[in-house]
Amino acid sequence: MTRLIVIAAAGLLSACGQPEVCDDAPTVTWDNFGRGFTTQNCQACHASESVDRNGAPPDITFDSEEALLEHIDLVLDEATGDSPTMPPQGGVEEDDRYRLEVMLRCGG
Repeated sequence: MTRLIVIAAAGLLSACGQPEVCDDAPTVTWDNFGRGFTTQNCQACHASESVDRNGAPPDITFDSEEALLEHIDLVLDEATGDSPTMPPQGGVEEDDRYRLEVMLRCGG
């Protein structure tokens, strides 16, 4: 199955609320992906000690896995899917957005 089919299937299944979205997904965890992803793509604005948060709300920080998971619905809405808006500067590969979604939905 190609990656696009897997991504499409993941979106369809998650919309239906079925857990099969995780059956064939790669193992994605905070340690093997999430920490690096948030450091590279989110921390400039969403670190608690960021000097210039560029308008990011002060209560939305991603300093740890627990902090990220507190905002799981917001992250899924803003950073994954067909029309992601975060990070605003773009530059995130589709594969990385897919891995982020897998990590958040499947609890890697």
